[in-house]
Order: sequence, then structure tokens, then C-alpha cells
Amino acid sequence: MAEIVYMPKLSDTMTEGVVATWNKNVGDAVKAGEVLAEIETDKATMEFESFYDGVLLHIGVETGQAAPVNSILAIIGQAGEDISAALASAITPAQVAETPKTETAPAPVASPEVSTPAPTPAPAATSTPIANNSNGRVFASPLAKKMASEKGIDIHSVAGTGESGRIVKRDVDHYTPYTPAERTFAAAPSGVESFTDEPVSQMRKTIARRLAESKFTAPHFYLTMDINMDQAIASRKALNNLDGVKVSFNDLVVKAVAMALKQNPGVNSSWMGDFIRRNQHVHIGVAVAVEDGLLVPVIRHADTKGLVQISAEVREFAQKAKDKKLQPSDWEGNTFTISNLGMFGIESFTAIVNPPDSCILAIGGIKEVPVVKNGQVVPGNVMKVTLSCDHRVVDGATGSGFLQTFKTYMENPATMLL
Repeated sequence: MAEIVYMPKLSDTMTEGVVATWNKNVGDAVKAGEVLAEIETDKATMEFESFYDGVLLHIGVETGQAAPVNSILAIIGQAGEDISAALASAITPAQVAETPKTETAPAPVASPEVSTPAPTPAPAATSTPIANNSNGRVFASPLAKKMASEKGIDIHSVAGTGESGRIVKRDVDHYTPYTPAERTFAAAPSGVESFTDEPVSQMRKTIARRLAESKFTAPHFYLTMDINMDQAIASRKALNNLDGVKVSFNDLVVKAVAMALKQNPGVNSSWMGDFIRRNQHVHIGVAVAVEDGLLVPVIRHADTKGLVQISAEVREFAQKAKDKKLQPSDWEGNTFTISNLGMFGIESFTAIVNPPDSCILAIGGIKEVPVVKNGQVVPGNVMKVTLSCDHRVVDGATGSGFLQTFKTYMENPATMLL
């Protein structure tokens, strides 16, 4: 009997997925546990294993195409089997909320939000390499990027033939370098207005939806404070002189935030609609910039971990985020978030609260400025931080108390070791 494989829901915020690559072709034998395809979600590209033994009879979503959760991804059965009845009886995403999940559907029952129609795809990008990449970004599958890197091909020069101009495996396989004359022809003439419509990635759609909900439903207010970083600079230098130790200022921030949250549990809370959840555990989300947007891997029980362990976890998560190797367990469960743009030369900024948190701390760069010590104006190193608060949960005095505790730890790092 033919078994229907539906587009799985691989993260709590996923409403649709993009097939990055198929590991099997129609007619290939498939065993349960074999990787059937790689699915690009809103946060990562993940391997999807078959639940069934048989032959791949039908592919419902081509490479590079997007489909809603619980759409028909594939059909597996016996060689030569008629699948028309299976296709006719398949549950559509719109029916999921009303129809009980059958044994043939390996994906979990979708939440109500996936019952909405799939967004209309953006207009297809032009197939010329120059126009497709004129803004510096490349819309390509992870496999295509990997193949281009291995072959020494500049992915910016590859024309995409996938959905909405996406560069896929076959484009790299059949790539032929353009001559200088062809490149000149492809470029827009000087003085002529031009633009490229870039399809919105799954990650960017989720960022837009979740942060818009946060900004327009949670009443934000902001608290800004200057932190004297002289002692933090000296302490970090001393720590990094030890063999095998590499601690960043961001690691110090994570540790100080975790300890400050234990003393100010009102900030370590979440708005749950008709009640407020006070979290006793401290899970710190650390925002990491990636090509398609922003990911927030979570340092769990950060208050119980030392600086070296925090440093190792942050580096590992940052690399996994850039490689799109993060798993759902890596980014779920945060109780507080840190966003650090200091390394980009940003002096100060305000961040949008990252649900389900009630606060997010924006970290600016360390700047050498005149400061007053013992009545004398002397050079000093100052870091500006801004705490964004959801006023439904955190009041001004509560947020200020947290910042005062955080300031104490950062200006006296040795106290974090007590």
C-alpha cells in the first residue's frame, strides 16, 4: 500500500518548508531511516528521514520549491503501484485542523496557524547572473553553495533556474562561465533605473511575523545605562593569558546577565496571556547574525556555568548557526535574550523583545571616553547597554534593579567568581 509522506513541521515556528535537495529520485529504493531529503526551515536546513520501506513513487515538492506544512512531500510504495487513489485521498494543509492525523502521516498535527493559505511566491528573479545578485546576496540552496565552493565557482555568477530564480544543484552542474562581453551585456546600462525582487526566505518570514507581533502587541519601554569596563578589560586580559582560555566580552556579559537574573527574577519572566510565568531556571538566548537573518541559540542554565564553558558553547552555537546546523533543541526555551552589536562599531541601539521573553539587552561597543574618578577627569572605557522591557511584565523599577545588579558584576568581574 502506498504511503504518503507529508511536509514535516521541524520547528515550533515553521509553517512551510523548502526542499533544499532530494537524496532519492523517483524509482529509487528507500529504506526506513534513510535520509530522503534536506528540508530548509525558518531556522536551519535539516535532514528528513523516511519512515517507510519501498520505492519512491512520487515527489510532490521539487528541489528549491516551498510548500506548507502537511503538503504532500512524497509517496512511497511498491514498484509500479497505482498512486492515483492515494493522491486523491491525501489530506491537504487546510484540512489538517479538521481531519485526525492518519497513521500514514509522520509529521505532527499542524497548529492552527498553518491552516492559512501559503503566501504567494515573490516574482521570479531574472535569470541573468548579474541581475540576480546585484545586491550582494545569493538565493541558493545549501547544496548548490557547497558544490560551487568545492568547484571554485563564484556563486554570484551562477544563474538560478529554481523557483523565483533560486540557484539549485543543476545550475552549478551546468554552469558555464560568462565572457567579459556577456557580463557587460547583462549589467544594467548606466543611468537606467533597475531593481531585483528577491524572494523572502523562510527565516526572514518568521522574523518578520514574530517581531512584528512583539513590537505591536507588547508595550515596549527602554532603559539605558553606561558601564565602566576598565576592570572587565583587565580581567579578560588576565584570563586569556591562561593556557587554553579564550574569553570574549560577550561571554562576560552572558555570565553577568545570568547572575543578575537570579537576583532579579521579575525580569526572568514571560507574559502568558492570563498569567505571568516566573522562571526559576536561566536560559540565555544569544542573537547570532547569519546570511538570511538572525538566530538565537540558547545557553541553558547559564547561571551554573563558568566563563570557559559559556565561551565554548557560544562559539559552537555561532558556527552551527552559520552552517545552518542548529537543531530545534538549540534555539528553544530562552528566558532572556542578549543582542550584541558592539563588534560592529555600534555605540548603542534598542532591540525588540524576543518572545516569550519579557526583556532583551542590547549591548553596544566599548568606547574610550573622559570619565570622572575621585574628582579628576581621566580616560575611561565605557560600554552603553539598553534594556528593552515588556511593560505588561516588567516595570521601570524592576528593570532598573536588574541593570544595577548587572552593572555591579560587569564593573567588578571578580564578584562573578564568588
